[in-house]
This record gives sequence, C-alpha cells and structure tokens, in this order.
Amino acid sequence: MNRDAIRLDRVVRTFGTGDTAVTALHELSLAFAAGTFTAVMGPSGSGKSTLLQCAAGLDRPTSGSVLLGGTELTGLTENRLTRLRRDRIGFVFQAFNLLPTLTAEQNVALPLRLAGRRPSRAAVHDALARVGLTDRARHRPSELSGGQQQRVAIARALITRPDVLFGDEPTGALDSATSRDVLRMLRGMADDEGQTIVMVTHDPVAAAHADRVVFLADGRLDGALDAPSAEAVAARMTRMAATPC
Repeated sequence: MNRDAIRLDRVVRTFGTGDTAVTALHELSLAFAAGTFTAVMGPSGSGKSTLLQCAAGLDRPTSGSVLLGGTELTGLTENRLTRLRRDRIGFVFQAFNLLPTLTAEQNVALPLRLAGRRPSRAAVHDALARVGLTDRARHRPSELSGGQQQRVAIARALITRPDVLFGDEPTGALDSATSRDVLRMLRGMADDEGQTIVMVTHDPVAAAHADRVVFLADGRLDGALDAPSAEAVAARMTRMAATPC
C-alpha cells in the first residue's frame, strides 16, 4: 500500500475578518498517495488553488494540519518552511516563468544557485533528460516552443528531486497536441519513476491522465473518480455546474 506523500487534516483557510471574511477551504481532509498522479477539479472559486498552495507550503491554513510525509508544515518557522519547499517540493505554473536571458540548462540550475548550492552538470543533464530536452540545453526560451518551455519549467521543478510535484494548470497555455505530450510525460514520471504529482486543471482530457480526480465545491471535497475517463470527468463537472449552491 502506498504511503501518503501529502495529507491535509481538517484544513480551514479563511481570508479577511468579520463580516467580510471568506472561507476558501472548510475543514478539508484529503490525502495524496506517494507515487500517484492526482488531478484536482471544481468550479471557479471552489478552492482548488488554495488547496494547492496550502498543500505545497506556499500558504498557511487558518487551522488544521498539513503533513508532507511525516513533517508537519503548519508549525514550521518561515525559514524552515522555505528550506522544505526548496528541497522537497516542486511547483509548475501555467506561465513558464523562465528567465529569457538564461539558457535551458541555466534556468534549470537556478533554484540550486539561489539556494547557494553549486549545481552539478550531471544533475542538470539528468533533469533535462527526464523531460526529453538534453538536445536543447543551450537554447534560450525564445528559441523553444511553448511545450519545450514548459518542459524546462518542469525540469527546473525536478532538479531537487522533490517528494511532490505540484502543477497549477500546467498545460493551460499550451495547444491541445503539446498539452497531450506534456501530460504523457507527467504520466510516465508517475508510472516509471514513482513521482507524486498533484495537478489543478479545468480540462477533463488533462484530468483523464491522472490516477484519480478529486472534486471540490465551495471549499469542500465533493467526491472523487478513480481511473477517470475524460467523458466521466466532463459529465461530473456538468452535474456540479447544474447543482445549485
């Protein structure tokens, strides 16, 4: 049985105070098994991005606990949390966020350099090899396609061999064919390397690459689908959209 890579227990996240307070997550309990690929879906405003940010240690819950493996994140100091995110968590966004003046290999090495560590050529080469871009190591972002840029961004997130790779709409800026290529690559990382992946998406086709889809509605868990098909995910999202709040 897979252990949990990430576990959220009764997590509440409230923004603001008093009459203007908005609760984005309502006592949410959810676990992501190590070595699995999970998609997170739900209507706009359902709490998907807040869930991702709390799970990744980018935001602190108002109450409840978040565990990365056996490490409780919510009690860590800001310095310890920063080190944990740097060493054990990878994050990929819809925007590639590559530095235009740096080559692919320099962009991949950047997190280690910012941490005061000298990246080895072998580690950078390995990260690029994992995303199939060793032949583009010396190219700058302007010389790469959108899909290649996102692969560099994924390699940059993988350079520290993180426990969990989080993606916030990582294929949202890509065309459908390129999106499928990136998703197949992520699927292969889970299958072949045991990489734990948690991805927020609005696209049923993207979600169908995951082992499981969890659905959020109004900051609460609203069910899950195992071994999802794009058609089943789309039908579930349609039902959720038709259900009155």
